[in-house]
Amino acid sequence: MTAQAPQGEATKPPNIIRIDGREIPFEPGDTIIKAAHRAGIDIPHYCWHPGLSVAANCRMCLVELPPPAGRPAMRLDVLRWDPEKQDYVPDSKPKLQPSCQQQCAPGMDVLSESSENVAKARAAVQELLLLNHPVDCPICDQAGECRLQDYWLQHQRSGKRMKQEVVHKPKALSFGPTIVYDAERCIVCTRCVRFSEEVAKDPVLSVRERGNLNEITVSPGRELDHDYTLMTEHVCPVGALTSKDFRFKARVWFLRSARTVCQGCSTGCNAFLDFDPRNNTPYRHRPRENAEVNQYWMCDEGMLSYKRAVEGRITSALVGGAKVSLEDALAEAKSVFAKLESKKARVAVVLSAQHSLEDNFALYTLAKSFIGAESFFVTGKPLGKGDDILMSEDKNPNTAGVLQLAADTPPKPMSELIAKADAFDYVIALGSDVEVEAAELIAALRGKKVLVVASHQGPLAKVANVLLPATVWAECDGTFVNKQGLAQVSERALAPRGDAQPGWKLVAQLGRSLGFATEWKRRSEIRRAMAPEPTRAPSAPDAQEARP
Repeated sequence: MTAQAPQGEATKPPNIIRIDGREIPFEPGDTIIKAAHRAGIDIPHYCWHPGLSVAANCRMCLVELPPPAGRPAMRLDVLRWDPEKQDYVPDSKPKLQPSCQQQCAPGMDVLSESSENVAKARAAVQELLLLNHPVDCPICDQAGECRLQDYWLQHQRSGKRMKQEVVHKPKALSFGPTIVYDAERCIVCTRCVRFSEEVAKDPVLSVRERGNLNEITVSPGRELDHDYTLMTEHVCPVGALTSKDFRFKARVWFLRSARTVCQGCSTGCNAFLDFDPRNNTPYRHRPRENAEVNQYWMCDEGMLSYKRAVEGRITSALVGGAKVSLEDALAEAKSVFAKLESKKARVAVVLSAQHSLEDNFALYTLAKSFIGAESFFVTGKPLGKGDDILMSEDKNPNTAGVLQLAADTPPKPMSELIAKADAFDYVIALGSDVEVEAAELIAALRGKKVLVVASHQGPLAKVANVLLPATVWAECDGTFVNKQGLAQVSERALAPRGDAQPGWKLVAQLGRSLGFATEWKRRSEIRRAMAPEPTRAPSAPDAQEARP
């Protein structure tokens, strides 16, 4: 039986609008374009961005709103060219509304793709934006993901009608250490200006001149040098702003994307790692929308952290500093650590806030359940710069995960391992980064039997008797717990380099070589052994299909 509203009480209309006949929900205060974006409907736009204030200066998002029943339509008086009279004649047309400003109302009908008037308006906007554009698509880094290109195909498909000389503006201007500006490609959508002021909290960019002479400029005596400069390039919908790091390095249609978690700090920004599978090379990191973690943004440090996937890598096993096969390294480990179980009290186990939850779980389980180790430590990168936007002072992606995992035996900082080094004969470590002075660590562990599973060079790798090469985050699926306690899965993008294998797999092989029944051979097996099952952070649909 359907519940009915009390007699005399008006039924609240549902929060539903129709866009081209399709019903979509909206939240109070939503604009049409915001509700459409949430529903996966792309209303063409340049200046609008869901994370920035509304500028409404591009006029590409115009829509037609048929009037409610019994009300006249809003119309504008215009002059229309009459080919028979060879003159302009008075006429009228519907008044279109910018969907980025127009708020939703229950029962509202919106005509976007289905309106001939809207189609003509968008074609006109496109033509105006391209009047002075250099049309240098073949050499533009934005080619393949440029809204001007996409919308020309969708809404214009005609050549320039303007015959006079185009307006020339400055090209390839360095705005700072990371960004190049081409004023001729700029459509002055002001996304970069608003982002710098509203998100980065540094109003270093502004607009100068008027009409077709306007362009973006940097404040006198300044550079674009805040911690989020690469986001100004990312929010640019055309090729006006380009990254010095990515510029002329790859064509986007050759790249593939993996859904990753930024490794730059404990915030755990959701990201895409763009890579070329033909040469197994990563080319850039860019934000992936997640309202709970990073919204739409990433800092420069995080966007450039993709380089660590290939720089400073350990790609082969080492014994005494000499390259050996993985099999020989495991045989050496068996020999060196033959008396490990009988001296479990003198074993120090080092977990890593840089490595995945799977890697740490494997080592923690091996050490605690099989070996019976009692002394656990945790290491990672030292504290760095933080802010109140996204950057965390903790430069490790999995500090919270390690502390949760080893809650029964809380790991101690590496400084205590150095202070009590005489109490240990054996050290089994995951990762190579340390937050303590490298010289102190090397001196403290001199003469110890040290086995390290690591992906990068570092102090722990230098003192290892046996070094096993681990994959990096970009070469295997892995779970990382951010500072909010949110477990997030980072997807594999690259093929492992050299002899590198996932850290958990190397630990399992080490356990078997030492005579322990560590039977994890697939990630699914170690994932089942980890309880509770980490949950993936809620995320928007794959952002590959369209930049906001």
